[in-house]
Amino acid sequence: MKSPQWLVIPVLVSFIGCGQPEQNVALPKVDDAGKQFVLASEPSGAVAVGEARQSVESEQSVTLVGLIGGSRDPFVDGVAAFTIVDQSVPFCAPDEGCPTPWDYCCKQDQVKDNIVTVKMVDESGGPIAKDARELLGVSELSQVTVQGMASRDEAGNLTVAATKIYIQPGE
Repeated sequence: MKSPQWLVIPVLVSFIGCGQPEQNVALPKVDDAGKQFVLASEPSGAVAVGEARQSVESEQSVTLVGLIGGSRDPFVDGVAAFTIVDQSVPFCAPDEGCPTPWDYCCKQDQVKDNIVTVKMVDESGGPIAKDARELLGVSELSQVTVQGMASRDEAGNLTVAATKIYIQPGE
């Protein structure tokens, strides 16, 4: 028995429409110049900032995940650079009387061992001379996953010269 052709179209349309439900998530507004750095999906194998501070050596390729913050102003003006903090460190809530929760004012003692500086760099390793907030559409407490080359200074502080970033969509 042959099915009428007019039944095929509604069936196809119903299958096409059966994808994942739409989520109302806010995607970051990435500058045209920043699109070359932004990954469409989160890379696997990301290490938490605190773990990286303990285990990563200089001149090691890394993938780290954290929240932008760690101070009242975690961004470097005029350069695509910022600090990220391990997600296990609780940031202060506004209802605790903290107008800048990203500075971790109630947990500063935990920040020093759980913070990394991220500098976005071009193919030659040079810094990107544009504020990260404009270039990448990020803000304080944005969750990011960065990929790049790690280095340590004399004091043991960890910095990542990042060439790629995944920005977790907000809600």
